[in-house]
Amino acid sequence: MARAFALVSVLATLAVVGYLYTQSAEETVEPSGGALVEDMAAGAAADATLVTARTGIEAFFASSGTYVGAPVPTGATLVAPTATSYCVQVGSGTAVRHVTSPGDAAPQPGPC
Repeated sequence: MARAFALVSVLATLAVVGYLYTQSAEETVEPSGGALVEDMAAGAAADATLVTARTGIEAFFASSGTYVGAPVPTGATLVAPTATSYCVQVGSGTAVRHVTSPGDAAPQPGPC
């Protein structure tokens, strides 16, 4: 009797595991989901570059009193710097992000 119960338990467990496996296999990431992840990664990389650029630009301003001629990291573009303000942007296409100073506390979507 104990062997029969053990056999039924093992078969029931295998049936449940098999069902769960087939359900999880159907929930794989669609190709469009992969593109979404890539867009999110590109946005995060752009934000990190903007934070680095802002730090360097503000350090340049502290020593020179102007934003004109401030160095920016590779991939970033300093747009219309003046003695009192700047806009720096990163990215291309729909993944462009920017930050202005004074003003933006965090990177904003779109070009300068």
